[in-house]
Amino acid sequence: METKARTLTERRKAATQLDIAQAAAELFTELGPDAVTTEAIAQRAGVALRTFYRYFRSKEDAVAPLLSVGAEGWRALLAAADPDAAPVDAISAAIHGSLLVVDESGAGGLLLIRGLLRAAQTDSALRGVWFRVNGESEDLLRVVVGERAEPDAAPATTALVAAAATAAIRIALEVWALTDDPPVGPAAPAELAVAAFRALAAGLPISGR
Repeated sequence: METKARTLTERRKAATQLDIAQAAAELFTELGPDAVTTEAIAQRAGVALRTFYRYFRSKEDAVAPLLSVGAEGWRALLAAADPDAAPVDAISAAIHGSLLVVDESGAGGLLLIRGLLRAAQTDSALRGVWFRVNGESEDLLRVVVGERAEPDAAPATTALVAAAATAAIRIALEVWALTDDPPVGPAAPAELAVAAFRALAAGLPISGR
């Protein structure tokens, strides 16, 4: 019973953090980084300022949960992929599935990321959060990739695959964010990221299931 209570508490905390992250991203997109205050973010999210500082150190740090959600989703897709699938195919499918827009909510989420990445062009703190989240995702992805590799796979290969996959998604989103291309179609992040990963993977000694 106590474990369930802790789990529910953690879920509520995560939901609050994501609400704050969404509010921060919206304001950064609408107003630009310099015009946004922590007070404004808290007000938009419907939380007290002390609640904001319970979870985040700065206004820029507040967007991290929003950026992390996508990374968590695609790692989960890879972990659930067919264990007999070729590594490149399994990773490509997970990347594509995580970025593929299937409804209005998904499109809105990518457009919000676009606005955030555009805002980060002029704000070093926001860029720092973006790179930090990508770095953390890469570290976690090594574990997932390692579980799919052959027992004798070199650690360097596992690390390179995780780095290539993470970089492919990051670069695809960054490139797309600087265009006015829609979140669906041949120039959408899902297609750009898969193409980038396959290009990088062509030079990697990927083996295994």
